[in-house]
Amino acid sequence: MKIGIGLPNQVRDVDPTVIPTWAARAERAGFSSVGTIGRIAYPGVIDTVALAAAAGATSTIGLISNIMVATVWPGTLLAKELAGIDGVSGGRLTVGIGVGGRPDDFVVDGLGPKGLGKRIDKDLEAYRALWTGQPVGGGDNPGVPAGTREVPMLLGGTAPVSFTRMAKWGRGYIAGGVPAAYAAGLFDQARAAWREAGREGDPRLVAIGYFALGDPDRGRTNLRDYYAFADDYAEQVATGMSDSAEALRAVVASFSDLGTDEFIFNPGTDDLDEIERLAEIVL
Repeated sequence: MKIGIGLPNQVRDVDPTVIPTWAARAERAGFSSVGTIGRIAYPGVIDTVALAAAAGATSTIGLISNIMVATVWPGTLLAKELAGIDGVSGGRLTVGIGVGGRPDDFVVDGLGPKGLGKRIDKDLEAYRALWTGQPVGGGDNPGVPAGTREVPMLLGGTAPVSFTRMAKWGRGYIAGGVPAAYAAGLFDQARAAWREAGREGDPRLVAIGYFALGDPDRGRTNLRDYYAFADDYAEQVATGMSDSAEALRAVVASFSDLGTDEFIFNPGTDDLDEIERLAEIVL
């Protein structure tokens, strides 16, 4: 199982200059990927900017959103941004996509927090159209350079339609910050949907969790703050955060046993030394 590390782009009031340095140090430490989580209505750095900064600061490490609330963007606009990030990184981007649901994140006129299933289905069509060079805006010009690839997508969610959508459009499934015992059922549903859709091989399975080693109390406080809208889930994430070598190794073992392809440890703080602390334990 590969081990990645999240960027601290959604730590409250993060210093944005930390992000490229974090990505470069994560690459040197040997992590498989750097990832993002994201909201609009929160004082952090938006996913696309954080991923672009990481792309420019690195040359080999993977880039992944885990997950991106894709429905807050107009579909064609987001597709162009993602194609650009993938292009400048040399094809290192994987996009983990969810539909979201927090009303305050939907700030674009006409793109409110309702009808998200229909919207994401329409957006997925728009992504493919743009990435395959079809004209945009009613004219003759494509929106991306020749040679642009279809950016690999992982889809998340727990509703039955989420797995159907994943099997149609994605390279695999991405689970939220849940324990391995819960993720096991989600992965089973992803594998079943993959088979039912007639897809070859197996879906790529990615999971995420949270950690803080230097200042666990601050990490938990930050996670409770970020997930405050979710009440019980906020406490679940905070109490489930790994804060010791023993806890981190247990998480790695439990998800490896599920056949997880990659696990991303998202940071609870923006302390740069967390990168090496984590690497010494899990790599």
